[in-house]
Amino acid sequence: MQQLNLPTCDLKIKNEEGNQFVLDIIRKKYVVLTAEEWVRQHFIHLMVNHLKYPKSLLKIESGLSYFKSSKRSDINLMNSDGSLFLVLECKAPDVKINQKALNQISVYNKELQAQYVALTNGLQHFIWLYDKKKEQYQQLPKFPAFK
Repeated sequence: MQQLNLPTCDLKIKNEEGNQFVLDIIRKKYVVLTAEEWVRQHFIHLMVNHLKYPKSLLKIESGLSYFKSSKRSDINLMNSDGSLFLVLECKAPDVKINQKALNQISVYNKELQAQYVALTNGLQHFIWLYDKKKEQYQQLPKFPAFK
């Protein structure tokens, strides 16, 4: 897999029937190791090991409905009161972070109403603070650490 612009982490990878699987420390199960999953798992480890977010506040591939479509957000980070703090969309390293990706996360957040939205392809990382009253996003220089 491609080297990412994220801290290295000790991922548990196994081979089974010609496929690679990685242990997801949040879902507590092995999942197919795709390029997007590689990014997601590195970001999970960043959030837990470096930004100090408790594992119990992370939800992976949470479902949502939008205009009769079923979608899944990659990583949701909850506040301790159960409200949504951050929604993060992960892309494979070869997928450019562009307006289409930003539109996707914005559409998700119309339903979710997270305080922060973020995009990463493992090489580039972007985060925005969402102002619900103004329905505007303000780009931030870095991810907030857990308080």
